[in-house]
Order: sequence, then C-alpha cells, then structure tokens
Amino acid sequence: MSEHHGLSSDEVTDHQHEESQEPGTMMLKHPTMEIWPQYPIVILGLWLIASPITFGYESFAMTVSDVVSGILLIVLAGAVIFLESGFANYANGFVGVWLLLAPLLFWAPTSAAYLNDTLVGVFVITFAVLVVMRMEMSGPDVPRGWTYNPSTAAQRAPIIVAGLIGFFFSTHMATFQLGYTNFVFEPFFGRGTVNVLTSDVSKMFPISDAGLGAVAYAIEVLMGFMGDKRRWRTMPWMVTFFGIVVIPLGLVSIVLIILQPLAVGSWCTLCLLSALAMLFMIALTVDEVAAMGQFLYRRTQKGESLWHAFWMGGSYRAADAGVDGETRSGANSFLSMFWGMSIPWHLLGATGLGLWLMLSPALFGTTGAAADSSHLIGALIATFSVIAMGEPVRIVRFVNVPLGIWVIVAPWILTGGPTVGLWNGIAVGTLVIFASLPRGSIHEQYGSWNQYIR
Repeated sequence: MSEHHGLSSDEVTDHQHEESQEPGTMMLKHPTMEIWPQYPIVILGLWLIASPITFGYESFAMTVSDVVSGILLIVLAGAVIFLESGFANYANGFVGVWLLLAPLLFWAPTSAAYLNDTLVGVFVITFAVLVVMRMEMSGPDVPRGWTYNPSTAAQRAPIIVAGLIGFFFSTHMATFQLGYTNFVFEPFFGRGTVNVLTSDVSKMFPISDAGLGAVAYAIEVLMGFMGDKRRWRTMPWMVTFFGIVVIPLGLVSIVLIILQPLAVGSWCTLCLLSALAMLFMIALTVDEVAAMGQFLYRRTQKGESLWHAFWMGGSYRAADAGVDGETRSGANSFLSMFWGMSIPWHLLGATGLGLWLMLSPALFGTTGAAADSSHLIGALIATFSVIAMGEPVRIVRFVNVPLGIWVIVAPWILTGGPTVGLWNGIAVGTLVIFASLPRGSIHEQYGSWNQYIR
C-alpha cells in the first residue's frame, strides 16, 4: 500500500515535490564538492602539533590532547580530499568542540594553552561546519501562515551579539577561576564576583563553571551563523540543538545566577549582564523553533518518518509560503531583527516591578527569609516578563500570576520583613497579577502556532 493512501492528488503531488528536496543529503555531499576549507584545517592541525613546544604548555595532558587533535584534523581533512568522505569533515567539527573543552577538563596551567585551544577550536568549527553549510538552498523562505522568516541573517544578528557578550564576560571570569589573573571586573558589588567565582557552589563543578559558560556561548554564536535563511526547514536538527542550548540550558543558567544571593550571599555584575543577554536570546529564538516544529509536524502528517525529516529537512510549494503567498517586506532592515518580539507596556511594567522587588530588601531593611524571597521572586518575575515579550510564548506571562500571589502572601508568613515591606508586597504582588493578565498586541502571524498565543 502506498504511503500516500488517503491523500488527494494535489497533496500527493505536493508530497512528492517535498520529497525531491533533500537538504541533508546536499550538506553531506557538499564538503567533497568544495574542498578548499580542508586546507586551512590541515594548517590548523599542524599548528596544534607545534603549539605545546612553541607556547610551553607545562601540561602533559594538554600536550597529548593537542598533538592527537592535530593529527586527527589532518587525517580527517585528508579523508575528505582523497576519499571524498563528507562524514570525516563533520567529524572534524567534533574535534573543534573537544578543543574548546580540553583546557577546562585538564585545567590548563597557562593562559596560552587555554586561549590557543579556544581560538583553534572556533576556527576548526568555522571551516568544517559553518563555511560548508553556507550554501543557499532552493525553495520558499517563509513558513506557511507566517508573515516573516524567523531564520534570516537579520533575525539571527541580535542573538549572535547577545551570545558574544556572554562569551567575552564568561571568558574573563574563566581566566580568574583558572588562575591566569588576579583581577575580575566588578563595579557595583565590591567582592561580589570574586565571592561567586570562589564559592563552594562554584567549586562543586569539576571544571571552571565560567569556562563552561564560555564554551556554551561560543557554540551558540557559531550555531547562530550556521545555515542559510531557510534553515528552519532545511536543518531541523540544527535548529533543535540551537533551541536546546539557548532555551532550556539558558533557563538553567539564569536560575543559577538568580540563586547566587541565596547560595553565596553576593551578586555578580557580569553574571547578571550575561543573564540579561540570555533572556533576550530566549525571547528571540522561540519563533524559529516554533517554525521548525510546525514543519516537522507537517512532514510527518504527509507520511514521512520524523527521523528522516529531522535530519534531512525538506521543502514545499512556493505558492504556500507566508499568508496566502504574502509576506512582509524589508526582511533585512534593522527593525526586522526584532520581528517576533514586542514590548507591551504591561510586560515592561511587570519587569520593572520584578526589579523593584529585588532592590526592596536593601531599601526597607528586610532580612532573613523575607529578603531571600524578594530577591528570588523578583528575579523570576523579571525573567518571565522578558521571555513573554517573545510573541510565540506570550502565554509565559501567566507564570507571574502565582508568583504575584506569593509576593502578597510571603510578608505575612516569612520573618525578617518590616511593616513597610508588607504593604510593599501587597502592592507589588497585586500589580504583577494585573500586569500579567492582558495579552498585549501581537504584530505577526505564526501559522498553526497562533492558537497557542493566548
């Protein structure tokens, strides 16, 4: 029985057209068709082999790691050139990831080893993955029922900028944790950043947690560059991994930063700025993930396996792109960078209320459990308010409702709060609840995802 059983003739034709497009196969073959990126990889491999002697690594483990990694880069690049193996090219991408992690795993004793492996790892991933996957794919740009394309260069630009901010901040803190410098930037909280980076919580990690954050940001930035403007349907696997790194892992990172005053007793300025950058990354990433999810669902509804669609991607008729074939113009303008995100006044107000709640213990002299509650809940309210500015996840604002209720109740049951703190909690909690109820304006359309925007 044909897998097209039960479909109309038009749908069968459409399905066959989609199956004829195999972006995944094209990307696998492309390294063997354009082999020039392999030569810089060979040079980087030779550089790694010479690096331990040149820079004086003072670490046997780092020396072995770099020499073996250099040999692997050369061998795998040779396999692409002479054996036409596309898999070997992408295997070099994993060698690049290893180079980012190796200085942290082996606690590289010199900054030269740390920075050298970081830079070489970034360049390896760039040549092995980013350059190879830059080719333009055929087919429509805009998802069905959408008014814009969530994968354009303009859409990804602010995400990349936010990731770079997080990367440089995390790298600066990692150099302190790894012992390369005694200075760490902290303009507001005295020894706050030092206390955080040397705390028992930080020491629970077997490697530098700031360094691990720098690796995560580096991968996010590189993934931001990966693929063309149609990657939401040509590279579902990549958009999925990008979404995982940015959204759930980003939320975990933000929560850990929020818990710093409770677990460590100090704030960290660079950590807070990194968390702010991550918040906007989350709000700006969800639309591309939603478009990719819709595409995979439609492919499986056509009878294709999820596994195949996930790795190979696909296409559809150009006449079905956008809303009745119409899409917004100016896809590469400055304002287009923020399509899919809007800032209603009530969410902006809720964000301000969350920040006020975080500051209120210092202003009112609140101590103990009441102060801890204000710090934690205020940060969470600000977090969910900013994330809800992403139109596809506007429903997240409702999380602030139970948080607002707790803000009202907490001063009555927790110790350490003065009378003024009680009335402050009642006022702030009530305002947060009312600010979280209206949806606010939605400027774009998101196909079948519109039903989830409440």
